[in-house]
Amino acid sequence: MEPSPAAGGLETTRLVSPRDRGGAGGSLRLKSLFTEPSEPLPEESKPVEMPFHHCHRDPLPPPGLTPERLHARRQLYAACAVCFVFMAGEVVATRTMTFGWHRSETLGALASVVSLWMVTGILLYLAFVRLLHSDYHIEGGAMLLTASIAVCANLLMAFVLHQAGPPHSHGSRGAEYAPLEEGPEEPLPLGNTSVRAAFVHVLGDLLQSFGVLAASILIYFKPQYKAADPISTFLFSICALGSTAPTLRDVLRILMEGTPRNVGFEPVRDTLLSVPGVRATHELHLWALTLTYHVASAHLAIDSTADPEAVLAEASSRLYSRFGFSSCTLQVEQYQPEMAQCLRCQEPPQA
Repeated sequence: MEPSPAAGGLETTRLVSPRDRGGAGGSLRLKSLFTEPSEPLPEESKPVEMPFHHCHRDPLPPPGLTPERLHARRQLYAACAVCFVFMAGEVVATRTMTFGWHRSETLGALASVVSLWMVTGILLYLAFVRLLHSDYHIEGGAMLLTASIAVCANLLMAFVLHQAGPPHSHGSRGAEYAPLEEGPEEPLPLGNTSVRAAFVHVLGDLLQSFGVLAASILIYFKPQYKAADPISTFLFSICALGSTAPTLRDVLRILMEGTPRNVGFEPVRDTLLSVPGVRATHELHLWALTLTYHVASAHLAIDSTADPEAVLAEASSRLYSRFGFSSCTLQVEQYQPEMAQCLRCQEPPQA
């Protein structure tokens, strides 16, 4: 096999039989094999710094957001705010929820109370298990530190959620009629139901934290008295459950559409009967959507000589000013003698 130069820089290989090798007149068998030119491999190229990114036309973007992106973000924020306000307006007052979503406040308070009862139940169960089985160890130092932080945190939350009552005054409306919503200057006597329930929840946690703190101090100095932990859980859990009773009672009263706590049936009835021209009242209903949103409705039977518009205005004004109702619906009709024997016109029985 002998290489020979060929045109185009390619090499041609001649295959010569052993018999004719070295002879000039013998037959020659050729087979051309075309191969790549034998050039030395180039050395590994080094990266060359280019003015632009190797696969992008534009240079790398500067760090942070460009003014265009900042403007677009502000536009999106504004659009989201407008959309949220529109959705809130749709939710607050619709033809389905004609009173709005006031009851959601009461449902939130009920959820807070129920969650406190559930957590307390779990703690009581764990405390009962520890009393049955004494094979447990308590780190007094860690328990003391955790209980101290919990007490401070609960004290701070209780201070934030605490709602002060109105100043004690009688004035012209009498002591038993405390107006509920007269303006921003006078605080509400009962406060928001959800905030009140949250305060009660925090108060229950605070009581339990005090119990754990007292037990941790005892266990830190006397580790053999580790039973103080479940015992304190029992005692302070009972106190926490008792603190939820007033809130739970008010929530159930609202959900059952009972008469508001600070408003009596007889005082409202007597106020309506004291309006000039009113002979009788019936279908008197008093209920509340929240602790501060009270509603009243009634039928007023008036004399034939009375002015219905004047009676309606005077009766509504007295209900708003004396009892602080948020909504009053009064129907005026002519008095008929047979109303005294009508079963539907009779007052509800006393509890």
